[in-house]
Amino acid sequence: MPADLPVLDVAAFRAEFPSLESGIAHFDNPGGTQTPRVVGDAIARTLTGPLSQRGSALVSQRNAEDAVVGFRAAVADLVAGRPGGVVHGRSATALTYDVSRTLSRTWSPGDDIVVSELDHDSNVRPWLQAAERAGVTVRWLRLDPATGELDLASLEEITERTRLVALTAASNLLGTRPPVATVAARAHEVGALVHVDAVHHTAHAAPDITAMGADLLVCSPYKFFGPHCGALVADPALLETLRPDKLLPSTDVVPERFELGTLPYELLAGVTAAVDLIASLGSGDTRRERLVDAAGRIAAHELRLRERIEDGLVGLGDRLTLHSRAASRTSTLFLTLRDHAPGEVFERLARRDVLVPAGTFYAHETFRALGLPVDSGLRIGLAAYNDDSDVDRLLDGLADALG
Repeated sequence: MPADLPVLDVAAFRAEFPSLESGIAHFDNPGGTQTPRVVGDAIARTLTGPLSQRGSALVSQRNAEDAVVGFRAAVADLVAGRPGGVVHGRSATALTYDVSRTLSRTWSPGDDIVVSELDHDSNVRPWLQAAERAGVTVRWLRLDPATGELDLASLEEITERTRLVALTAASNLLGTRPPVATVAARAHEVGALVHVDAVHHTAHAAPDITAMGADLLVCSPYKFFGPHCGALVADPALLETLRPDKLLPSTDVVPERFELGTLPYELLAGVTAAVDLIASLGSGDTRRERLVDAAGRIAAHELRLRERIEDGLVGLGDRLTLHSRAASRTSTLFLTLRDHAPGEVFERLARRDVLVPAGTFYAHETFRALGLPVDSGLRIGLAAYNDDSDVDRLLDGLADALG
């Protein structure tokens, strides 16, 4: 790392997280990060302050309105979108189901959709189920198990009949960052929409929805220090063309058209606080500029720790196999073990207060593409608050657990 590159003050950042006082070394971050104090404070302040339905006459109404407006602006800055195209949802999975049901009404037999073997099941199953109901064909972008990369030869699956391509911006299992813009360009050549799952990617970058070529993008704030909810981002003009099911008295204005019931204002305020905390780590004149700068600092820090872990894993020899091999990837590592069950190693690490989960990670298609049984390994996922002492404890624990 060049000496003049701005660095992350990890000790100061860790101090923002009361939960880290537990002593747990968290490597479960792809499943959800710890929550900083400022986010909890924003949630409590909004929830316990004057609060009512949105409006402008009373402070309780203005508080609700401010929470919604602030949320849309913060998420838009995070992904370089437009506030009028930001939709709140219970989760990225719920939002993808919602949009899949809406879009599939425009499909008919003879059409096809394209999904990927790199994706979390939340960007696969909703589309497969919608395709089955609509009677359309499903095609696949394939994973090369030898490299952990998307096989670009499978772009030929995108044809004149393709109506939608669904692709992750980063695999939550392997960390692989596929060339989303390349895939999107091919999809747009044939008039298909592109739905990008940026849940894992957004935790390690400040994505640019336009540069990616994403028509629809989902992310999950609880993966980047926020509360448990989801956000969908699209061009407001595209959202105007979609007609979801809604209650008769509810507004038909975009993006509210897609939000069912009263919004959880306290969670929206928590998302804004999380985005502002990330932005505080960077420099720049605008929040977007600060977010991009902060993402660079975080990525440099995580890469240094990831390389330390990878070097340590090499020292363990053939007792494990590392499957995260892509040239462009996040600080997430998936490994399988030669002589030990993943659950056994998880338990031994947990006794040291080191949290490295074993499980399916909802990556069924990726496991199949790798030729591995589902639930066959461990996932090590870094976040900005991990430090060298965490890595030391992880490597010591793995060496002990694997003998």
